[in-house]
Amino acid sequence: MSYAKFALEGGTHPFCLLKLLHLQLKQDVIPGTCCSMSLTGCVSLSSSTGNVDFLDAPGEPVSDCPLRVKYSCFQSSVVHVQVLLSFDTGATSVVFHKYWTCEPGHTGTRLVTVSFPDWLVYRPDWIIRGSAWVLSCLLRAWIGPDESTGPGRFPGTSVTVILDIHSPLSRPFKQHQLCAKWDTDLLWRVRRDDMPQCLEENEVASLLSTMYASTGERYGIIKTLQPFRNEVLEGLRIKSIYYPWFAVSLWVLLEKPCSNRLCGLLLHIDSENNYATPSVFLTDTGRIHVQVHGDAGHSSAFLSSFQVPLHQWCRISLEILGRVVSLWMHTCVMISFGMNVMLDDTHGYFVIGGGKFVRGIEGYYGPATYYRIQGLPADQVGYNSIFWFLYYIYLYFCIHELFLIFGFSKIKYSIYSFIVTCFVGRVNASAVGRTLYALVLRKISTAHSLDVITRMMPFLLQSGCLGDNRALHLASVLYSSGLGVKRQPYTAWLLSLLAAQKDWRLALLRLGHMHHVGDLEMTPDRDLSYAYYINIARQTSIDQKNPSPQQTFVELIHLNDEETLKAQTNENDDLFYWLKLQARSGVAEAEQAMGRMLFWGQQGVSPDIQTAVKHYERGATKLHDPVSMYDYAIVLLTGQGVPKDVQRAVTFLKKAIEQGSVPAITALGWYYEQYEKDYEKAVHLWEEADAKGHPDAAMNLGVFYSQGLYPGQPADQFKAYKYYLKSAQRGHINGGIELADIWIHGIPGRVARRPADAVLWVKWASEQNGYLGTVLRNGLNAYFRGDWIMSLIYYLSAAESGFEAAQFNVAYLCELNSVSPF
Repeated sequence: MSYAKFALEGGTHPFCLLKLLHLQLKQDVIPGTCCSMSLTGCVSLSSSTGNVDFLDAPGEPVSDCPLRVKYSCFQSSVVHVQVLLSFDTGATSVVFHKYWTCEPGHTGTRLVTVSFPDWLVYRPDWIIRGSAWVLSCLLRAWIGPDESTGPGRFPGTSVTVILDIHSPLSRPFKQHQLCAKWDTDLLWRVRRDDMPQCLEENEVASLLSTMYASTGERYGIIKTLQPFRNEVLEGLRIKSIYYPWFAVSLWVLLEKPCSNRLCGLLLHIDSENNYATPSVFLTDTGRIHVQVHGDAGHSSAFLSSFQVPLHQWCRISLEILGRVVSLWMHTCVMISFGMNVMLDDTHGYFVIGGGKFVRGIEGYYGPATYYRIQGLPADQVGYNSIFWFLYYIYLYFCIHELFLIFGFSKIKYSIYSFIVTCFVGRVNASAVGRTLYALVLRKISTAHSLDVITRMMPFLLQSGCLGDNRALHLASVLYSSGLGVKRQPYTAWLLSLLAAQKDWRLALLRLGHMHHVGDLEMTPDRDLSYAYYINIARQTSIDQKNPSPQQTFVELIHLNDEETLKAQTNENDDLFYWLKLQARSGVAEAEQAMGRMLFWGQQGVSPDIQTAVKHYERGATKLHDPVSMYDYAIVLLTGQGVPKDVQRAVTFLKKAIEQGSVPAITALGWYYEQYEKDYEKAVHLWEEADAKGHPDAAMNLGVFYSQGLYPGQPADQFKAYKYYLKSAQRGHINGGIELADIWIHGIPGRVARRPADAVLWVKWASEQNGYLGTVLRNGLNAYFRGDWIMSLIYYLSAAESGFEAAQFNVAYLCELNSVSPF
């Protein structure tokens, strides 16, 4: 709407009023061309109707201001007096307006009492709850033909005075002619001197404030932004949706080139799961791919002319102003799109790293900063010292350790490549690393003092340098806790990052815990914590489907729990032999216990899947036990420890169902889904099992609703969410993982983001990992042997990952031995 049209319709824009005042005061010096331009925007087309002026206008708002208005009319008219306020948001408000009629040829002076609102004149108090910030206050008068006409624009027909506005806390208190209640007066006296604080706004949003070790998988840091609470900032943000001005700064360090066509750097995903502005990728050739979304529903992209190098910290900066996109690292690329770029940063979510649709890089992400309504500041180009520290360690740590391990501590760097290719190349470095790690553990286990840890630390670091991630994690734990060595938290963090980037489960678990509770003077970051936890949680789901001797069932055992300790056994223990005898005697519960212990490695028994299957088979075929029939059917369906035999498995499942086995109902439904493709039969069985409380059935129904496989029903993420919630609450690991996935992303309009709860579910799922179980079992076995130091080290390794039972056992061991190494 033009200013002229706005004025003719009875409104007034504050810009017009200020320009009008400027014209009235400076008419003799403004060139005619400028006057013409101003008149085009603001001057009314009506003819002059009279003259009006203020005789004693105030300089600032006062409570009840007597104002003398001198006026004369050339025809029947109406004289108006008005107070107009304008605010930072661009809004205007009339707080006083009075008018009266004027006859032709009449000249007079009228006394008008102008009433300014208390919130404009006084400080806030126990009655005036809020004083407002005002951009301008205009006291004006004009003569018009009727009550609805706006100010005239010809000289003499209107007058405007700009009043000085004080900030709210610079205004005087009002002397109220009232008595406050005693409690109101008391609260006011307590709070009257409090300095009000502006709400903190994230104009500059920190998407990542530290480093993130990325394994190159579909895991990343998910962040959302909220609308500004300040009306001015929010107004600017909304206005810039179709003409954005923002900038992004991101640090990355590549370990390996992108292994796919595209790898995610910084992604913006909208609520329809489409890429929005900005989405930044790394290509398999090392170039940066920038994609933006336009207002016409189309997307456009471009490639950088430069490549991102390996093994170097690089700062990638992106700035968009309207249609112009600037990208630079060590050089600059500027592109102008032929469409209006669209950005609503409160719509959808941002991802640093990999996500649902693309993998991340193999390397590290550094601090990522998003400037929401401004460009990149010129002073934000320096390197952070901690990254130089990491870069230095990265370049020289393993080189130095390789020199030490092969006795070349004085060899110059120039012949390092010769050593690696000619000497190390003839030796399996990983095998050397594993041997060193075993040597370190053997030396510690035979020692009688923590001093041995100091002597073994160089060998432990060498082992980690040669690729043994167990050594990196153990060294990190020792440096973090200060057990036997000087406490070095930043070195511990570095070692955890190195191990986590190689996808070592316990390092991922430790970093997830570290960012969940906060450490190294870092505030907790649940989104970053989730990125680590979800990685090991999904690995846990896969690990449980592929049992191995390296995994052990996770058991919550406190070393002061005598009853639980008595239930622990091993293949040479009396309890194990007694259970074995009971099983041979036809006791179904003994067969179940033997099969469970041997299959999962429970109660101190080493995993032995083949022997476990024999117990399942004996319980199913000879004892006709429904639990054993179900277990045996499952291994027949999956081929674990026995040749796969689907039809025989179905037979045992049906027999187990006849004896009331609810898990068998779910498993039979899985058979119909996988082998018969009879989805109606499958969901019928799952609905039956779900009604009886089986977690797997609820999980399967959630998957069907999520993927649109439920017969006669479209895909429904909200229904899937309700089944995932039910499955998770019943203790299903995958149910907890899928529930966390929904809570970290949210379902627009249905389920709000709940990152704090999402972290708790993936943490719980992660702590069921079999490799963690092996560490806990090793700690318990060392305790039974009386090896206090090794037991402490194993439990400390799990305790640093946030496992509560291990933390208790570390404290118990220290108290038991009356020596605390911390």
